[in-house]
Amino acid sequence: MNRPSPADDAPSGLRAGSLLRSGIIFSAISFATGLGNMAFQGVMARHLKEQGQYGNANSALNALMPLLSLVPAIATFAVAHYIAHFNACGDSARLQGLLAGCRKFLFRLTLAGSVVAVMAIKPLSIFFHYSPTLMLATLVCTLLSLWASLAGALCQGFAWFKRLAFIGLLAMLLRVCFGWFVTLKWPSPETAVLASTFALLAYLVLLFWKNDLIMHGEAIPPWNREFVYYLAVSSACVGGGYFFTQGDLLVAKKFFSGADNDAYNCAERLAAALPISVAPLLTILFTSRSGTRSGGIVGDQFKLLGLYLLGLVFGATALYMMRDFCVKLILGRSSPETGAMIGRLAVTMVFVGLLQALAIWALASRWMKISLLYGALGLGYWLTLLVRGRSSAALLQTMPVAAGIAFTILFAVWLITMQGGKSKSFTLG
Repeated sequence: MNRPSPADDAPSGLRAGSLLRSGIIFSAISFATGLGNMAFQGVMARHLKEQGQYGNANSALNALMPLLSLVPAIATFAVAHYIAHFNACGDSARLQGLLAGCRKFLFRLTLAGSVVAVMAIKPLSIFFHYSPTLMLATLVCTLLSLWASLAGALCQGFAWFKRLAFIGLLAMLLRVCFGWFVTLKWPSPETAVLASTFALLAYLVLLFWKNDLIMHGEAIPPWNREFVYYLAVSSACVGGGYFFTQGDLLVAKKFFSGADNDAYNCAERLAAALPISVAPLLTILFTSRSGTRSGGIVGDQFKLLGLYLLGLVFGATALYMMRDFCVKLILGRSSPETGAMIGRLAVTMVFVGLLQALAIWALASRWMKISLLYGALGLGYWLTLLVRGRSSAALLQTMPVAAGIAFTILFAVWLITMQGGKSKSFTLG
């Protein structure tokens, strides 16, 4: 009996009636992974006791490293959509060639991204006040993560959500176990970053499924007018997402003292867990809507949006009510100044999560103007924080207001587009 190809079995997971179930399962596994990553935060906070070490490690992992990876992330995001589209359409012959072509494109871009990361790390670290040793550790982790993202793009494009969830869970276990050991023996921000580098070994499990990734036939270059457009809007969406979710950590690193930076990073990581914990729903929504935007599956897509909103609001409420307890779990002690930051950060992250949902819907629907608007709003949001957020009080006052204004603008445009059914878009194929 012939073994089914990825193009044969992947779309079945995205049919109407199974989409919501896939989202719930993927979210449940990812939620467990998120709890483990919070445990890693606790490990760092307890072992990195010198003032400023915890905040520096967090900022390097969650702000500087993603910034260095931004260009390849844009490409993998676009390619994941491209693969998902032809996979869902059942055009397996063209999919084989396009996958080979996209894989070659991503390989070359990852090489280029690695060079850009090497060139950009020094000026960025100087501007945001990272030490040379932490800069070097972050660069090593960034370079390895760029290559791991190649595998992630293929998994998402083929709707291999269970495999993605398993890899994330394994990476979390490696991160926590190895991180506990190295930061206990050699407590420093550099060893905390090293633990995240070690966790990338989890992607080696894809070798078990390497036969699924072997494509036959001549490689078809993905380049055409539509794909160039999609790279442009992917740039706006990925860039906007970075500025909304992680740009504030760079602002804090630049302006805050060691103790203030530690407190802010703890509160920010707890609040940022809100959109992260329900992000798998958006991953499945993106892959589903990239291939199908009509029929009965649209109802399931709206259910995913509703479940996503419910998870955001419930999580924010629970975090605010249990803020002192959560802070104590991370830091191992009470910290009133950290707990006082969580309320405004939680409100901000609800707005940020809703902005992400609208952007993902627009991107999968190929609504160019909304996607570009999201990127512009993200850049404007971050520049506002950079200008006004020179103290923790000023930053926390600015964030929910700026995020709320951005959401209001984007939601109004999104609603008009949905009701009118007209937007400048493009099609693949």
